[in-house]
Amino acid sequence: MKYCALCAKNAEDDRKDKPVIMPKYRRNRINDAVARELTEILRDVKDPRISGAFVTVTGADVTADLKYAKIFYSIIGETDEKELSRGLKSAAPFIRRELAVRLNLRQTPELAFVRDTGTRHGADIAELLHRISEEKKQTAESSAEETSDEL
Repeated sequence: MKYCALCAKNAEDDRKDKPVIMPKYRRNRINDAVARELTEILRDVKDPRISGAFVTVTGADVTADLKYAKIFYSIIGETDEKELSRGLKSAAPFIRRELAVRLNLRQTPELAFVRDTGTRHGADIAELLHRISEEKKQTAESSAEETSDEL
């Protein structure tokens, strides 16, 4: 317990009720570092449910107190999503331990894996746009043939 001579009170009394505030740029750097290291760690996991799938870490969101982290991942290719989710959940202690070894953080966050459907959603939108453009080409060609037949 530290005593502050200037304020004539305990320095810890002021910090008890205040939330932990971390500068945003530091938090972004930590998020990027966690995502980058998890990409490397997932390559070393020997669980066949994970090693047999092509898993991409798309992002990480670590809380300000560094206790919890949401890890966003996407899957490329045909893989059983439920089995992969179970594999990630069972490998979480190993992944967390490896993350603690590789990153020098005050605390190593508890990991929660969340499926990121953004890439799939983007691919679906791209396919819809491709279909629309094909339909426009077909309607333009058919209308051009009709006008040439009328002449």
